[in-house]
Amino acid sequence: MGWLQRLFGMEKPDDAQVNPESVAVDDSGEDIPLERVGLNGEYDQSGLAKRVALAFDEDSQFDEIDSVYVAQTGSTVVLKGQVPSQEILDEMVAIASSVSGATDVNTDQVTIG
Repeated sequence: MGWLQRLFGMEKPDDAQVNPESVAVDDSGEDIPLERVGLNGEYDQSGLAKRVALAFDEDSQFDEIDSVYVAQTGSTVVLKGQVPSQEILDEMVAIASSVSGATDVNTDQVTIG
């Protein structure tokens, strides 16, 4: 089961993007903050977390990890759970940090082992 399915109960949409190419605009014509841009450019309260989950889905080294959860607090990505090694955690932080809209990655709730 992939990250999007496990965490958000959804399959990957065909046109989903980790890093949207253009600025998304809501129904009122206002720019959507990057941390609130969903997988298809729509407004989504959990948009950043979903795009990080998509990024993890796209990297096969994370396929077997099912003990980590992704959340967000504003533009901070929050990782929770357990990872097998510091190297894996470092890779996850690097990928999460590269998702547009992420200003920080909090790993205080991650254990290694």
